[in-house]
Amino acid sequence: MKIAILSRAPRAYSTQRLRAAAIDRGHDVKVLNTLRFAIDLASDEPDLQFRGRRLSDYDAIIPRIGNSITYYGTAVVRQFEQMDVYTPNTANGIANSRDKLRANQILSRHGIAMPATAFVRDRADVVPAIERVGGAPVVLKLLEGTQGIGVILAPEIKVAEAIVETLQSARQNVLIQRFIKESRGKDIRALVVGDRVVAAMRRSAKGDEFRSNVHRGGSVERVELSEEYERVAVRAAQIMGLKVAGVDMLESDEGPLVMEVNSSPGLQGIEEATKLDVAGAIVDYIANQVAFPQIDVRERLAVSTGYGVAELVVHGDAELVGTSLAESGLRERDVTVLTLHRGASVIPNPKGSWVLEAEDRLLCWGKLEEMRSMIPERPKRRPRVKKLPKNPIPERTETEE
Repeated sequence: MKIAILSRAPRAYSTQRLRAAAIDRGHDVKVLNTLRFAIDLASDEPDLQFRGRRLSDYDAIIPRIGNSITYYGTAVVRQFEQMDVYTPNTANGIANSRDKLRANQILSRHGIAMPATAFVRDRADVVPAIERVGGAPVVLKLLEGTQGIGVILAPEIKVAEAIVETLQSARQNVLIQRFIKESRGKDIRALVVGDRVVAAMRRSAKGDEFRSNVHRGGSVERVELSEEYERVAVRAAQIMGLKVAGVDMLESDEGPLVMEVNSSPGLQGIEEATKLDVAGAIVDYIANQVAFPQIDVRERLAVSTGYGVAELVVHGDAELVGTSLAESGLRERDVTVLTLHRGASVIPNPKGSWVLEAEDRLLCWGKLEEMRSMIPERPKRRPRVKKLPKNPIPERTETEE
């Protein structure tokens, strides 16, 4: 297998370990600077240039895309995807995980437990947002911060309000997040590869520091996760579209709370803490999956005219409630159910015997016209035409000027 590691830091521990693990397994591996690629859109087929020359054929890539080059890095990864080169982390997955707000929106949509979070822009909304997440002390996070940079603990509402106002004046977007006191400066990093957690460690903050990042001086220790923590970590990574991910979780009184899903997790801390060959597990997984490159399902399935992918919700008063998929008539209408979402559960390729319940969500592929006809129309009120006011355009006052 021929592998390219996309990295701007060939001497970094993670890059060197991935390279060494691939060589130990007999693979041909090269470390390629992500910024030295040129995307060729003029050819009949998707192609890439590297340092001015056409890129040779590769079976798989391992993207190590830094925060500072997310846009260009994901463009390069996306081009590899177009060339049917396997990548454990898709361009969309990397982009989704890199933006903390977008990641929280996606995870919350799928029922992943997280610390209460708010995002506001108007100064008048800051204090209500702090109160909604549980009041002070509160954690403030820059949307694109890494390694604990841009994470601030504000002890009082007035302090939090001042910090948010200052950061927003510097054109920084800030998340307002509940402070989980019982975590006591500790968190869990679970390294997910494929559909399992291959290693996990507990990180503890140094002294009075509440951020447990290793780069902030935090200590690490190996930890055995419960089934609940493993399940949450794997599901969070899968929802984000990542097959290799570091999932950070807080140990709260309510169970695991996901803080972040990292698409380029560092390997040094977790390998030293667990004494496990995490880099080798990543390479082994890629070797087993390389014959099945991931594709953008919506993009490929939407090529056929009149067909596409859509999500249908089974409403409580719908005729489908209580009927099986086989009896639903979807097949006769040229609609195929790909997955059935019921609460926090996902049933892939559901059998015809599955009985539909209210609020089930069906991810379907089929005739768009048929699927549109199955969505109930919202009742619309006929707008009344009001009389024109006496002063259609009020005169401006001096204060308005």
